[in-house]
Amino acid sequence: MIRLASLIVASLIAALPATAQVKIGLLVSATGPTAAIGVPQKNTGDLLPRRIGDLTVEYVQLEDGADATRALQNAKKLIGESNVDAIIGPSTTPAALAILDTIAESKVPLLATVGSSNVVEPMDAKRRWVFKTTQNDDLIASALIAHMKKAGVKSLGFIGFNDPYGENWYRVLQPMAEKEGIRIVASERYARTDQSVTGQSLKLIGAKPDAMFIAAVGGPAVLPQATLRDQGWKGPVYQTHAVATNDFISLGKDKVEGTVLAAGPMLVLDDVAESNPTRKVALAYIDAYEKKFGSKPATFGANVWDGWLLLERAIPVAARTAKPGTEAFRAALRDALEGSREVVGTQGVFTMTPQNHNGMDERARVPVIVRDGRFRLLPE
Repeated sequence: MIRLASLIVASLIAALPATAQVKIGLLVSATGPTAAIGVPQKNTGDLLPRRIGDLTVEYVQLEDGADATRALQNAKKLIGESNVDAIIGPSTTPAALAILDTIAESKVPLLATVGSSNVVEPMDAKRRWVFKTTQNDDLIASALIAHMKKAGVKSLGFIGFNDPYGENWYRVLQPMAEKEGIRIVASERYARTDQSVTGQSLKLIGAKPDAMFIAAVGGPAVLPQATLRDQGWKGPVYQTHAVATNDFISLGKDKVEGTVLAAGPMLVLDDVAESNPTRKVALAYIDAYEKKFGSKPATFGANVWDGWLLLERAIPVAARTAKPGTEAFRAALRDALEGSREVVGTQGVFTMTPQNHNGMDERARVPVIVRDGRFRLLPE
């Protein structure tokens, strides 16, 4: 009788519908020169929901220390060993570019959390598997150029990282600025780990531009600006949305006062109108992060959260036609991501198309100034 009862229980359990499990990989740079970006992204990974309807979600998070070679190894490990259905990350543009071939060959959707548009543009067979949750360079650049025109800027000095982040910014900015009558009269580069840019700064000042433009990330973006100020530069300085971190202000102090940038509304949420479509989503994310970690998240963490919001919408769609863990599911997930329409995130509203795998518009940026040691909304 006992054996019969056991068999009945076992058969009932076997008859229950199995809960499918989705695996998501997370690539972050929580150590190294871009830790200010990677740490909030790593922390955000710990906040992501473990269930979507009847589907359970498992996350596998790997750290690359801002090393592109290690990021490639980690991507291969997530795909080959963990059999992930999608990847969110990595934290840096060089790392994202390093893994593009692997992503395309393995046909695994990537939600890239980097700034440079060259991870999704120009669209080709390789990039059709990549989606991006950070504003594209041209979207940010157009807002900055509008401010320059209003301020009467006619010439720029440019200094940026000597890697894909800096180079792509120059490639995007130069023709856009020139079209509006703003000429880049000096262009310099430096490495993320450099301790001095004195020579480059002297050349920039010697060219006598109306303003300076710095294409760098987080803390390392402070170095050229502080050096320029120390050498007597008193003119305006523009930075990209990659400096939207408290490290930039705490390290730069008075040297970064007056910096103009454009970034997602979350950076200056206290100044943003109640009607902004992203406000409610951003507040919910910030509240969850503060409860878990006791501090407000940098906007870079929000890029991971937005990657999840896109997946949260796309995964159930893909699961209607294929089983998680299969190539068919990953293909269906890619198609569902590409079909994302008006997905409201913390940083903007996403509408993807086969030609546009970023999908953000002007709702994803606001003009910002560093004033009194804080990021503040800059009236247009």
